[in-house]
Amino acid sequence: MGQESSEPARVYLSLGSNMGNRQRNLGEAIQLLSRSLEMGQVSSIYDTEPIGNTAQPRFLNLVCQVHTSLSPEELLALAKGIESKLGRKPGTSNAPRPIDIDILFYNDRVIKTEELEIPHPRLIERAFVLIPLAEIAPDLKHPVEGKTARELLEEVDKRQSVLKWDEGETNV
Repeated sequence: MGQESSEPARVYLSLGSNMGNRQRNLGEAIQLLSRSLEMGQVSSIYDTEPIGNTAQPRFLNLVCQVHTSLSPEELLALAKGIESKLGRKPGTSNAPRPIDIDILFYNDRVIKTEELEIPHPRLIERAFVLIPLAEIAPDLKHPVEGKTARELLEEVDKRQSVLKWDEGETNV
């Protein structure tokens, strides 16, 4: 069930951190990802309010584009391994965490299994994902919604607090 093409897949990942040194956590995650993936564009970093469980610290978020020969399942395993290495405990999806890595898009594939859903099912309602995504790939088309990142951003609730992070070096 691997890719027929020998071309690396173009993938977009969302990274977030709200425990410890958030900016350093993002930088370490990018560094670990770049050991196994070819890094493409990386968005600015954004300071964002938590969604769902709001009784926790604010997040720093970014989106990055990578190229990989890994299958979606192998990429998920890599992401989970990096989360674990940076201190994330299993089952902390709505709790503070040092790092969170989500696969947003894997080429234009649509995957829905118990372990993995691509495109990420909640990205279209999250300003903290769409703002950095639209920054680096405004014309990227959602394979299910049929809209670009820019169009999806125009439709999202702008009241979600998403502020460009200007502390220190933002090019992690």
